[in-house]
Amino acid sequence: MSLIHETDYGTPLSKSEKMVTLTIDGQSITVPEGTSIMRAAMEAGTQIPKLCATDMVDAFGSCRLCLVEVEGRAGTPASCTTPVAAGLVVHTQTERLKKLRKGVMELYISDHPLDCLTCAANGDCELQDMAGAVGLRDVRYGNQGENHVFADACGEANPAWLPKDESNPYFTYDPSKCIVCSRCVRACEEVQGTFALTISGRGFDSRVSPGMSESFLGSECVSCGACVQACPTATLTEKSVIEIGQPEHSAVTTCAYCGVGCTFKAEMRGEEVVRMMPYKDGKANRGHSCVKGRFAWGYATHKERILKPMIRESIDQPWREVSYDEAFKFAADKMRGIQAKYGRDSIGGITSSRCTNEETYLVQKLIRAGFGNNNVDTCARVCHSPTGYGLATTFGTSAGTQDFDSVEDSDVIMVIGANPTDAHPVFGSRMKKRLRQGAKLIVVDPRKIDLVKSAHVAADYHLPLLPGTNVAILTAMAHVIVTEGLVNETFVRERCDWSEFQDWAEFVALEKNSPEAVAKISGVDAEAIRGAARLYATGGNGAIYYGLGVTEHSQGSTTVIAIANLAMATGNIGRRGVGVNPLRGQNNVQGSCDMGSFPHELPGYRHIAGDAVREQFEAMWNVKLNPEPGLRIPNMFDSAIEGTFMGLYVQGEDILQSDPNTTHVVQALSSMECVIVQDLFLNETANYAHVFLPGSTFLEKDGTFTNAERRIQRVRKVMTPRNGMADWEVTIGLAKAMGFEMTYNHPSEIMDEIAALTPTFTGVSYQKLEEMGSVQWPCNEKYPEGSPIMHVDGFVRGKGKFVVTEYVATDERTGPRFPLLLTTGRILSQYNVGAQTRRTENVVWHGEDVLEIHPHDAEQRGIRDGDWVRLTSRAGETTLHALISERVAPGVVYTTFHHPLTQANVITTDYSDWATNCPEYKVTAVQVSQSNGPSDWQKAYDEQARNSRRIAPVVEAAE
Repeated sequence: MSLIHETDYGTPLSKSEKMVTLTIDGQSITVPEGTSIMRAAMEAGTQIPKLCATDMVDAFGSCRLCLVEVEGRAGTPASCTTPVAAGLVVHTQTERLKKLRKGVMELYISDHPLDCLTCAANGDCELQDMAGAVGLRDVRYGNQGENHVFADACGEANPAWLPKDESNPYFTYDPSKCIVCSRCVRACEEVQGTFALTISGRGFDSRVSPGMSESFLGSECVSCGACVQACPTATLTEKSVIEIGQPEHSAVTTCAYCGVGCTFKAEMRGEEVVRMMPYKDGKANRGHSCVKGRFAWGYATHKERILKPMIRESIDQPWREVSYDEAFKFAADKMRGIQAKYGRDSIGGITSSRCTNEETYLVQKLIRAGFGNNNVDTCARVCHSPTGYGLATTFGTSAGTQDFDSVEDSDVIMVIGANPTDAHPVFGSRMKKRLRQGAKLIVVDPRKIDLVKSAHVAADYHLPLLPGTNVAILTAMAHVIVTEGLVNETFVRERCDWSEFQDWAEFVALEKNSPEAVAKISGVDAEAIRGAARLYATGGNGAIYYGLGVTEHSQGSTTVIAIANLAMATGNIGRRGVGVNPLRGQNNVQGSCDMGSFPHELPGYRHIAGDAVREQFEAMWNVKLNPEPGLRIPNMFDSAIEGTFMGLYVQGEDILQSDPNTTHVVQALSSMECVIVQDLFLNETANYAHVFLPGSTFLEKDGTFTNAERRIQRVRKVMTPRNGMADWEVTIGLAKAMGFEMTYNHPSEIMDEIAALTPTFTGVSYQKLEEMGSVQWPCNEKYPEGSPIMHVDGFVRGKGKFVVTEYVATDERTGPRFPLLLTTGRILSQYNVGAQTRRTENVVWHGEDVLEIHPHDAEQRGIRDGDWVRLTSRAGETTLHALISERVAPGVVYTTFHHPLTQANVITTDYSDWATNCPEYKVTAVQVSQSNGPSDWQKAYDEQARNSRRIAPVVEAAE
């Protein structure tokens, strides 16, 4: 094993289709027009010395090290900023160039610490490399003059010296080692799009400055790591590298946080992670990262990880550590006993959207074939199940239509109910880059998310609708498109059902769906709705990106259908730059759906009632399957309270913290006779569990994840599972104890079985993933290399289906008792229920959930910034601190759900989407009032949790 080396070509790849031929050092080379001489030389195998250039950012030309000579031209131009031209003859190494480069390097070294042997970048320092490359052997100028290196100068304080900034928990900034190449500043601007860094001062006083000479932690820096990655010296260095040393081998793997699915190099020393480096060949992230994937992997070795199986008879007892075999037998006996007492359908399971495709496949296989029923569901039930229903209904497939690269060709971007810069930050950065290049932006969201207005990005239209009125707004936009003659009739006639379109067009044209009528319902100005509709319909390539602010409503499925209607009516389907794109929340929530985690569908979204489909699985699994769909998660809870569903196997999901109406979930879990939790930590659900099976992290197993763009990517094991088993092995052990044998030696064999049974995966194998890096399903005989863009020549279902979307107001209404509307979401530094990120240094940015409230609403209630407030709904109450903010409109409050002591979901209700039972997290009528601290419910919950997490001491047997 060795470190994976990625070539740095110095400048970005040109996308021009016109080719140019030139000669570099006597070698003829043909490259795309617009390519720099530096990159052309590198592609020919010649590395021109450089310091300020890197292929992640545009050329800058400041270091003057990459000089070349061009025949027929005067001077020595910088190769990074000089484009190729036909017939050029370039020389990269001449006596003149050697002398110039040595002189430049002397100047750099004269104002740089010479502590190379003890420097954290020793062995990974481009300044050190370039000194060697140009043949520097001595420095004529010394380093005794003015410098930034020493704190003292001639016995006095050196005003040019600045101390090291160690405020950021993950990296340090040492100004004394800065060569002012501006790579960090440009990475922050061009790659991340935050503009948190600048070069302050001029000439010798120039230095990198976070904000207005702030600390990194106190600045607008989002800790994505782009600046650290770009830095050619030890100026910006990971603290893990300083503490551990340089890595000595690496493996490519996939991030286990959000649905973007960033590819990383896990750089290691032995079995210890030194750092996670974004992989430039990763097709989802293109070498970029966010604070979570780049730095927040410390949970893998956190002291609170549970590494041994545990059991107990009742939830008021302490846990008892046992062997895997004893835990499997205990769990199997309990589950079989429940089935003997209550019937075959009295147990079930929930698959994980954080585990691999292979592991999810095995859990649903165990439930269907081992438990003998279809009581299997997944966290997609409470997030993107309306996406599956809505897109399958209109397009014929339950997934997004584009790859992430597609946004680079978008002319108009509409973001609905999503906050990409917080929840999907790497894709959010790519979107912002396209917006800075001139694409137009429509934001439909109750809050002023960052995209509405931030550095060099502003929405052309922000529609701050009242929560729960998505369908009304989208139908009003359709009204404008139809009544003003903006429909792409050619596309609709060729690709869609014309009679269904006519019915839909007649409906949306009704006066009740006009922007003027909808303005009264939604609170959005009618002219803004009209302007947004015209822009989307006429602005060129129009792409829609949406999130949980669309799906987590009583009309979530209707909203997804309304989005699909808009895309079809304007012809924005089937090519680059357009499409309907759900931004998936968890790393493998797409995969968990693909693998058959819904109670009515086998892998590949095929209904369990289909005899031919079911027979394929019966032949492969050698067991008869139940043709009846099983219970959804809400049905499981209701049946548990009724006393008919009494056993549950939960892999890698914390349903107690993530599902709505926490009191109801507690009641359901308390009613069950056996709850099996498989996870990394004693999560909130484990408070009511009888069996705990320790989970493994993404670093400890092989497998695949499928991201939001249907991209299947490898997860590679880089360390031995600390709990002794990968999750797929744990499931196999439980299945064996239940009397259902599953025999696999490696996850690749599981994928082979998936491919044999799933038409959209027939071309997928570990060998193909090794060759291609990743592949987007469908991947089969028709699409052997996958499908970056869906519905190119026609919809999967045949003709696109227009569906009438009647707005129906939610039953959750405001009134005198509960006059405000609560909506929920995520924050950049935390992930989902926080089980992973709360066990990292990310808590420095978000140590608790807070309630955003508009100044007007706060003033009416006598609430000041930072006050404890009581948040009350029909379902329950909790307390948290107030954050007075104009990001929310009057009448709307907002919070996150990352911290269990807040338990935001004790507030949310049982209202759900009409088609899929996806909870209506985004609309809850509430009241906010002053409080003195945690509520009685929170205190009782905390006490129960502490009591439930007791682990009995292990008693050593006497000799």
